[in-house]
Formats: sequence, C-alpha cells, structure tokens
Amino acid sequence: MYRAHKLLTATLATVAVLGCASPPGPLDGYEAVQPAVSSPPQATAADYPPGQVERGRYLVDLLGCGGCHTDGALVGEPDSGRLLAGSGVGIATSDPLRVRNPAVVYPANLTPDRGTGIGDWSLAQIVTMLQSGVDSHGDQALSVMPFLTYSRLRPEDAEAIAMYLKSLAPVAHRVPENVRAGRRARAPYVHFGVYRSEP
Repeated sequence: MYRAHKLLTATLATVAVLGCASPPGPLDGYEAVQPAVSSPPQATAADYPPGQVERGRYLVDLLGCGGCHTDGALVGEPDSGRLLAGSGVGIATSDPLRVRNPAVVYPANLTPDRGTGIGDWSLAQIVTMLQSGVDSHGDQALSVMPFLTYSRLRPEDAEAIAMYLKSLAPVAHRVPENVRAGRRARAPYVHFGVYRSEP
C-alpha cells in the first residue's frame, strides 16, 4: 500500500511538472531565415539586336525623352552623367496661376537600375507604359508624359525603344516623389502650359 501511494505521488508530481512546461512546438529545432529573392541577370546591349538598339536610341532622341528624364535638362543644365536617369526638377501639372501649390511630376529614372529605375521591368511592361501610360504596377501615368502620341508608335518601334532603355548602363538616381495638388513640393519644379490673357 505504501509503495502504491509513493508511486502515485511520484506520478502526480511528474504530471504537475509536465503540465507547467510548454508543450514542444512544431518548429522547435528549426532556425528562422529570410528567403533570398533572385533576380535575372542585368541585360546589356549585347542581349538585343544591335539594329533594334540603335533604332531605339534614334527614336528616344527624336522624341526628346532626355529633355524631361535627364537631371537638369528642364532648367537648361543637363547632367550628361545622368542621361535618362530621371529628374530632380519636376513639372507642374496644374495651373500655378490658379493653384497655390500645383501638382508636380518628377520624371522617372529610365535606366535599368534595379533600385531606382526600370531594371526589373520587362520589355512588354515598358511598351505598355509608352503606349498606354500604365506602369508596371498598373497605375496610370499623369498627363505630362505624352503617351497618347506614343500610342501611335508601331509595335516594333516601341519595342526598339524598350530594348534601348534596357541596354543602357544602370544609373542609381532616385527622383523625388510626385506631389498632389494642394501639397507643397519640397524639390524644385517648372511650369509648362498655355495661359490666356484677358483683353
């Protein structure tokens, strides 16, 4: 009887200790790690037909893309080291004569830099942006970019532009955030537009 009582007491003590301890978790013994995201290798001019890249360069020059998308170009001081790498000077998209703080667009970095440019865009996404103004996130571009005119580009010309942009040397240059009307811009901007004077 004494032995049975002693055995029961020991069993209850063990149950009490186990009841206070946390049950083993399903991930005990595993280490938390962050998954690595692999990116495709950076494209170069050699990855595209030379004739198409040259055609794209010609069209980008003809369309004047560098006039907005090159730092300093909007104020007459283009930085050749940042050709097509976006502008730190924006363009007011609402009438600054009527709106105290106009909406401002800062032209994007068109080089294939992965952090600040179009490095992760596909050729098809670039063509879509050119011809419809819809970016790689499905957002509609603001009215500064003349995508309605670019929508008339032949598909092979739009693709040549995309190949040329993807073949550029990547330039890390983050442009300021666009500004909505009514908010004060923290970076400089210029005014474009046609204003009618009263007689």
